[in-house]
Amino acid sequence: MSSSTARTDASVDPIAGDLIGSGVEGGLGDQIRAWWQRVRGGDMGALPAVGGLVVLGILFTTLSPFFLTERNFANLLNQAATLVMLGMALVFVLLLGEIDLSAGVTGGVAMALFVVLNAQFGLPWPLALLVGFGFGLLAGAFIGFFVARVGIPSFVVTLGLFLGLQGLALVIIGPGGLYRVEVPELIALQNGNLPVWGGWLMLAIMIAVSAGTAFWDRARRTRAGVPNRALSLVWIKLAAIAVIGGVVVYVLNVDRGQGTVAVQGVPNIVPVVLVILWAGTFVLDRTKFGRYIYAVGGNAEAARRSGVKVRWVKWWAFVICSSLAVVSALFSVTRVGSVDAAVGRDIVLSGVAAAVVGGVSLFGGRGRLVHAAIGALVIAVITNGLGLLGLPAGVNLLVTGGVLILAATVDALSRLRSGGAMRL
Repeated sequence: MSSSTARTDASVDPIAGDLIGSGVEGGLGDQIRAWWQRVRGGDMGALPAVGGLVVLGILFTTLSPFFLTERNFANLLNQAATLVMLGMALVFVLLLGEIDLSAGVTGGVAMALFVVLNAQFGLPWPLALLVGFGFGLLAGAFIGFFVARVGIPSFVVTLGLFLGLQGLALVIIGPGGLYRVEVPELIALQNGNLPVWGGWLMLAIMIAVSAGTAFWDRARRTRAGVPNRALSLVWIKLAAIAVIGGVVVYVLNVDRGQGTVAVQGVPNIVPVVLVILWAGTFVLDRTKFGRYIYAVGGNAEAARRSGVKVRWVKWWAFVICSSLAVVSALFSVTRVGSVDAAVGRDIVLSGVAAAVVGGVSLFGGRGRLVHAAIGALVIAVITNGLGLLGLPAGVNLLVTGGVLILAATVDALSRLRSGGAMRL
């Protein structure tokens, strides 16, 4: 039986269908051996991206004295937020083996609607922003209809929208037009920081939520008669979050200002991204809809024969993707403080690159939101590090393109190796 078929069968089990797929159960030694077998079989997940992140960090730290500083670390997190969010948005459709080339410009048009309604027509900013998100939802529903119902390839539908929505943005904003974002609450998203105690509170909430989720998973698996991993693994995970998170919060709480006013604290954007990351991961790992996405991406026909409503799953995946793309565009415009007709035009391919570099398969059925986030951090580190070295933008594009080709090659080879192992 193929791995995709196994995934499909598990996804529609009436008892454990919406339980998190945790692979081989057992203690720490069992988990390490199972992980190593998966790596040898070609399923490396985010391992190459994590390795690349470490290597790039060491390289840029050696080449630039400014890279490993509190100020640049905070700037890096703000710079990466837009790409992290877009990469996570695209994961929902990439897991199906589909693509959304219009995600960036969908967010751009949504922000154009928001700023024009707010600045020109005086609509209160919460309502104007709600209209923008409504547009993102409708755009996703439009794509999902033509892909899932009519059967047009997603590449064709979204390419058409990529071109058409650029024209719509020009109509809304006007050629050469530019509107400033004058909402302090939104500007603070990318330009404000939590108080020092807020960072520690965020970490405490992260640990509490992770612990609650882990023990809730264990209780559900026990009720369903499904084996649990060793309890020690839960404590190891929580300890890792506490140590790594504690170091990050401590570094960001150091004063990084250059004047008399202290600039310290975790950037406001960090908890926002973490909440969305947790919510999206919860949907993919702990709901039947999430398991259906993996099932459809692994083998759509097998999923359909197992009773999964494939069209419904695809439709909702595109709706979620477009809605999260609007969040990404919101991060972008609040960072620069303005909206023009070019918002989102050039970022969508970087979003795809982030997901693929992080280990999300272009062939569908494999990958997680955190993989896209790691991939986005890799690309952000490349951009940030090369900028500190004063290298031209062309070098940045060349390096990013090379990393993407390498990641896609690793994905394709791992698929072949995994298939070969199954045939043996």
